[in-house]
Amino acid sequence: MLRPKIPTNPTPTGHVTPPAITEPTSVAPSVQVPPAAPVAPMPSRPSVQLTPGTALALVCGGTAVVLVVGAVLVSLLLAVAVTGASVAVCALVIRSLVHADADAKRR
Repeated sequence: MLRPKIPTNPTPTGHVTPPAITEPTSVAPSVQVPPAAPVAPMPSRPSVQLTPGTALALVCGGTAVVLVVGAVLVSLLLAVAVTGASVAVCALVIRSLVHADADAKRR
């Protein structure tokens, strides 16, 4: 399973035909075509028009996004703080156990 095997190339199963050889042909000049009439340029895209309703919706949406992102970041910071405090408490407990064991051996 862990030893790789090199795959073998499959052999052709049918009769292989060589590609057909094409002879170059000369290009006959065509009849001159009159140029097409100039096309009028497309009008530029209309600019976005903000109505008071859409402006209010944008402001409310932006505020909601900022509040949600802020809540997530604060919760992550709180999680890091709680983890740090619990590690500090564990370190104090282990240190007191080690010192208590060392004091018991001295006596």
